[in-house]
Amino acid sequence: MTMPLSQGPLAPVDIRLRLGAYARLAKLDVWDYYLALPLAWSLAGFRPSALVPLLVFGLGTVLVVAGSVAFDDVTGYRDGSDAANYGPDAPARKLARKPLLTGELSEAEAIRFGWLTAGAGAGLWVLAFAVAPFAPLWTILVAAVCLASSVQYSWGLKISYRGWQEVFLVGFGAGLVLVGTGLSTGGVTGFGAVQAVLFGLGPLLFGVYSNTRDAEGDAAVGRPTVAAVLGPLGNKAFIAGLTVAEVSLVVTAAGLGPAPWWFGLAMLPAMGVRVAQLRRGVGLGDLLAARSFGLRAHRSTTATLIAVNLILLVGAGS
Repeated sequence: MTMPLSQGPLAPVDIRLRLGAYARLAKLDVWDYYLALPLAWSLAGFRPSALVPLLVFGLGTVLVVAGSVAFDDVTGYRDGSDAANYGPDAPARKLARKPLLTGELSEAEAIRFGWLTAGAGAGLWVLAFAVAPFAPLWTILVAAVCLASSVQYSWGLKISYRGWQEVFLVGFGAGLVLVGTGLSTGGVTGFGAVQAVLFGLGPLLFGVYSNTRDAEGDAAVGRPTVAAVLGPLGNKAFIAGLTVAEVSLVVTAAGLGPAPWWFGLAMLPAMGVRVAQLRRGVGLGDLLAARSFGLRAHRSTTATLIAVNLILLVGAGS
C-alpha cells in the first residue's frame, strides 16, 4: 500500500502517520541496546557527575542505531531479502516494521533519514565526550569503532554481508557499556569488563534466532550469517555453544574471576530464562518464542547486573 501524494500542507493526521513510519524505520520499539547506559551508570556507582554525559551519550546512541537500521532496511529492500523474509509467505512477521515495503517511505527518504540521524548521533557522542568528567583515548577509539561499524553494518562496507554480523551484535553492545563506564570513571574494572561482555551477548543471543528464521532469505542475497552458512545442525551447535559460553562466563567470574562469590547465585534466574530459550528455539524449533525469551533474558540479565552493582556499592559504603 502506498501513501497518497499530498496536494498541499500535510494535515495533522498525515504528519502523525509520517512520524509513525519514521519511528518504525528507526525501530524505536527495540530499546535493548540502550540499557547499556543505566548499566554503565551503575558501574560508575551512580555518580551524579556521570548522569548528564550518559544521557547525552544515550540520546546519541538512539540516533546512531536509528541511522544504522534505516540503512539496513534500505539494503534489505534493494536486494529483496526483506521482501522474502517479511512477505506473504511469512505471515507471523510484522510487515508494518518495514515502511519501505509498505510504501510509506521512499528509498530517498530512508537514506536521508539514515544520514541525518547517524550524523546527529555522532555529534551528540562528541558532545558527551566534551562534557564527561573523563575522556581517555581508548573510549574515543572504541566509540569510533562502534560508530563506523554501525553505519557500515549494511551500508558502504556492508560488514554484515562479509561475515561480521554476529561479531558486531556482541561487540556494539559491549562497546557501549565500556565507553559509558569510561566516560563516567576513566577506566573499567575486571568485573566491569565481564558485565560488558554479558551485556553484548544479549543482543547476539536473540539475534541468532531471527537469523535462523531468515537463513534462506539471507543466503539468497549472499549475507553469510552463521545460520545461512552452517545449515540447521551447525547453527544449532553454534547457538548452544553461545549459551554454554555465557553460563560459563558467569560461573568462572564468580568462582575464579573478579565477581563476588554470590554472583552466580544472583544470575540464576536470568540464566534459567536463557536455558529455557535454548530449549524453546533449538529443542522445539519455536524461533519466535525463543527470540522473545532472548529479550527477557537480556533484560533480566541487565537488571540483575545493575542490582549487583548497587549491592556492592551499598556494601562498600557500610
